[in-house]
Amino acid sequence: MPTLRQVKKRIRSVINTRQITKAMEMVAAAKLRRAQMRIEQVRPYSEKLDEILHHLSAAATGELNHPYFEKREVKNRTLVLVTSDRGFCGSFNANLIRRTNKWLSENGSSNVELVCIGKKGFDFYKRRDIKIATKYIDWVANLNEDDMAKIRGIVSYLTDHFVTGKTDEITVIYTQFISMAKYLITESRYLPVERPEADDVSGGLDYIFEPSPEVIFADIMPKYALTKMIRIMADSFASEHGTRMMAMNSATKNAGEMIDKLTLQYNKARQAAITKELLEIVSGAEALKG
Repeated sequence: MPTLRQVKKRIRSVINTRQITKAMEMVAAAKLRRAQMRIEQVRPYSEKLDEILHHLSAAATGELNHPYFEKREVKNRTLVLVTSDRGFCGSFNANLIRRTNKWLSENGSSNVELVCIGKKGFDFYKRRDIKIATKYIDWVANLNEDDMAKIRGIVSYLTDHFVTGKTDEITVIYTQFISMAKYLITESRYLPVERPEADDVSGGLDYIFEPSPEVIFADIMPKYALTKMIRIMADSFASEHGTRMMAMNSATKNAGEMIDKLTLQYNKARQAAITKELLEIVSGAEALKG
């Protein structure tokens, strides 16, 4: 049975841990609020750009031949996995890795190159028999200038690999932010871009392109690719902060419950020690009387 000093030391240790988890919860909550604001700014622009692109691509003539729409036999694939750099976010990274393993088992890993965004995914797969093409780590996770520079680098790498034929299909696995307590693991094809039929979205309208469709798509497609990746990263950052806030909230509550149990244990042990001392005093007094 632990001594009073050991129990008291453990209570102090758990109290210190609770202070840390509470502080981490508050930091995550502040970052989550900023991340939600960024998503509210990015999503409408991304959705509208996606709508414009689909309408224009559906209405364009059959001669349109932008590289991002090119479908070819899939011989080489690129899988982009978006995880976090840091832990303490519950099952966030474990769920992403589990989904990635399922994708690899379904599609095979012999002709797949992996692009790791986030340190946790890279640390997991660098010890396994899968080709890691490149990694992007050390994110600030708030879409500042450093993060935007990394995102532009990712888009440049992926689009260059696709256009030059080094890969035939690019898939992204990431977390789509729903609410602070919920996210959805999403598997999205990044390239080639799906080109809808004219009747699907245009309603049979006849668009007049000025300048030519080739010039318009040459300008809009790089913006589309960049905006899509910015939205993916914004969703991932918000999901990470939300999951970390919930995990630290649970840890804080668990620490509080543990402190209550240890305090009860300490009080019981202290009361037992006092009772024992009283019994010894009474026994000694009775012995002196006899």
